[in-house]
Amino acid sequence: MSFILAIDQSTSATKAVLFDARGKVLDKASKAHRQIYPQPGWVEHDAEEIWRNVLAVIREIANRNPKKISKLAGLSLANQRETVVVFDRATGRPLHNAIVWQCRRGTPICEQLRARGHGNFIRQKTGLMVDTYFSAPKLKWLVAEKLGIAAKLRSGEAVIGTIDTFLIHRLTGGKVFATDFTNASRTMLFDIGKLRWDEKLCRLFDVPMRALPEVRESAARFGETDADGIFAKPVPIVGVMGDSQASLFAQHCYRPGAAKATFGTGTSVLLNIGHKFHVSERGAVTALAWVWQGKPTYAFEGIINFSAATIEWLKNQLGMIGSASEVEKLALSVQDNGGVYLIPAFAGLSAPYWAPDARAAIVGMSGFTKREHIVRAAQEAIAYQIRDVLDMMRENSNIKLRHLHADGGPTRNQFIMQFTADITGAELKVSEVAESSAWGAAMQGLLGLGLCKSLNDLAALPRKSKSFRPHMKATEVKKFHDGWKQAVKRVL
Repeated sequence: MSFILAIDQSTSATKAVLFDARGKVLDKASKAHRQIYPQPGWVEHDAEEIWRNVLAVIREIANRNPKKISKLAGLSLANQRETVVVFDRATGRPLHNAIVWQCRRGTPICEQLRARGHGNFIRQKTGLMVDTYFSAPKLKWLVAEKLGIAAKLRSGEAVIGTIDTFLIHRLTGGKVFATDFTNASRTMLFDIGKLRWDEKLCRLFDVPMRALPEVRESAARFGETDADGIFAKPVPIVGVMGDSQASLFAQHCYRPGAAKATFGTGTSVLLNIGHKFHVSERGAVTALAWVWQGKPTYAFEGIINFSAATIEWLKNQLGMIGSASEVEKLALSVQDNGGVYLIPAFAGLSAPYWAPDARAAIVGMSGFTKREHIVRAAQEAIAYQIRDVLDMMRENSNIKLRHLHADGGPTRNQFIMQFTADITGAELKVSEVAESSAWGAAMQGLLGLGLCKSLNDLAALPRKSKSFRPHMKATEVKKFHDGWKQAVKRVL
């Protein structure tokens, strides 16, 4: 029996998951890292803290499973995608906190680029909207504001990477400076039609091309690691993928028309559109789903900034709940939302609106409103945003979505799952393996290690799910959704 250890480095925590070759979870460990807010709208992570946490969760798994770790076939990696870090080429040490995908500091840069007519050029090259969600505007800000870092980038002393690149560099002791196609495609510096870094885009964002990593397929080998001495012998790093694409892969969405939603801090909805790159006519972005044996697969993506993060906001900022585990019971304790809608535009509204200046609001409150209504509205907002994204995708792709694969921590909340099925009119197939991002990266590892020979081999692996079918009356769905649309209009 072969074993794969997958690291899932997400926005809020770093998780290590030990799988057997058929996807059974044998053990897991998790460690949260700090969310750093230098000023309103700015979000950073300490990349060095993340590196320490990677080693900590690997060590925890290794200590509990010494025999399995001695038979480890490989180490795989899924990661939060657009978060970017500049680090020293020689030492691997970060030169600045990682700037997180949620961070809005690049908004004025995006406004200038759109005003100068660069929007369509960028979209046709990258498939992305001009938005500070992606890495390049953050880098342009960093180069302009931190002159010492800019000089080191020009001289070659400093390099740029998404979190996967930084961790691979550290895991291999600086021997490998590389990323995979899915992460490269989220930087806004990568031509996803030609599958290469683009010189014009790099000039536009003041990024030296020499500072960017080599790009490999997710199933490629990314060197070897002993995890800073935790492993008795080096194991190959194989299976590297952005977390949202990894969950699409884990859900066996290998054919055009297959779609999934990963419920997490934000929600990413991905729809496989096949092997041909084309740009969405509305608010979806086009993503590289993966590249396998030189052949790309593309997807439309609807990006939702705040999903489960809204629940954390209720807990941490308002003190309205003690823990996220309370929210389902509170939602079910009232008959409906009492006319209350929470629009979670804490970092603007993304797809399909792309309104970075929008700000969060709770609307429709009256003297009748209770805490339970607001908590329910926060959960319902997740479903409404997914409905908006699916409506956009249906228009763009002419594909009728009968079901939607779902994964991520909030899928344990049955109220959110059933309400999402009702509002979207799609059957939700919720994976029983919550660690889909980690498993998707590990599946790419199985391909790269030759333990599975093809996508058909992967599709044959067992995958259990629970279904939530829509059962709300159409009149009720329309009433609730119309209320949501009116609330969004007020925010916009």
